[in-house]
Amino acid sequence: MRVGVIGLRMGLHLATWSRRVGLDVVAACDRDPEQRAEARRRLPGVELTDRWQDLLDRRLDAVILANDFDAHAPLAVAFLDQGVHVLSESAACVNEEEGHRLVDAAERSTATYSFAENYVLHPHVRLLHRVVEAGEVGRISLIEADYLHGMSPTAVAELIGDPGHWRGRIAPTAYCTHTLSPVLALTGEWPVEVTAFAADEGDPRAAVVLVVRLSGGALAVTRHGFLQGEPDSHWSWISVRGTRALAESVRGPGPRAWSVRVRTEGWAAPDGRLRDEERVPPALSLDGATVERAAEGTVLLLQGFRATVEQGAPPLIPVRPAVAASLVGVAGAQSLRTGSQPVPVPNFAAPPSGH
Repeated sequence: MRVGVIGLRMGLHLATWSRRVGLDVVAACDRDPEQRAEARRRLPGVELTDRWQDLLDRRLDAVILANDFDAHAPLAVAFLDQGVHVLSESAACVNEEEGHRLVDAAERSTATYSFAENYVLHPHVRLLHRVVEAGEVGRISLIEADYLHGMSPTAVAELIGDPGHWRGRIAPTAYCTHTLSPVLALTGEWPVEVTAFAADEGDPRAAVVLVVRLSGGALAVTRHGFLQGEPDSHWSWISVRGTRALAESVRGPGPRAWSVRVRTEGWAAPDGRLRDEERVPPALSLDGATVERAAEGTVLLLQGFRATVEQGAPPLIPVRPAVAASLVGVAGAQSLRTGSQPVPVPNFAAPPSGH
């Protein structure tokens, strides 16, 4: 399986893990000569270029897109039209029109589109999914998710203050997929409407709160950006409240942050007794070695992508949920511009069979 990588910051991390899970990374692209030099050192034998178009002619089976956050869809469409499988990181699209073009390309292609959303596959999210699937929480009423960085004001200003960098030019609501994708995966629902708020009106770009109505009636509240209280589980915390129980990742330091707390009130338990317990996710191994917790999602993501390309397995996160999660950020930006008015999220659920 011959793989190319575009964007060699996050892409270099993904390329390194790709080789560890058995993918043959043969070509890579970045405009920055320093990034290419680092890739030459860390990826022996890889062919390097500064033009992503060069990879269209390299007889690739698959490509990993890790270029600028807001520049993925045009490249994804180009490779899908060439019959090259795509694994696309961060935002799937930047507006509804681009989302439709991407869905159309993925659904007409002989290749597949997969969303590189490793947060759906982190240990605490997988354990929460098992709890939800077992019916322990009942029907989900409220789900909350955080993706937060506890950085200093100076560091935040350096990161998002440069309009020439993608972090500086995107809307503060845009980087929402690390919260919305787990929400959609855990509930099996679609976003219907979003209302967005700046967490701090004195610093409105730093962090936002999105209130999202889901298709099944539940409410999702997500927070992302730069707020103090960074979760130790790779910046991620999730809570699921259902009609029978609460299940949430532990707000604790170090390894405990990957565990899940399940609280079932006495009235909902067969023996009438309150249960409040912590569950530890099982370890993941690769080539006989235990994978560090923060890397588990990446390993499973790449293994899933390999299974999709080589064995025809369905994408772990296909194109429509990827577009839906990304467009919550787009609609959220509109909500901010209109004084936190509710804004509908375009419906990208697949039409019923036969339509």
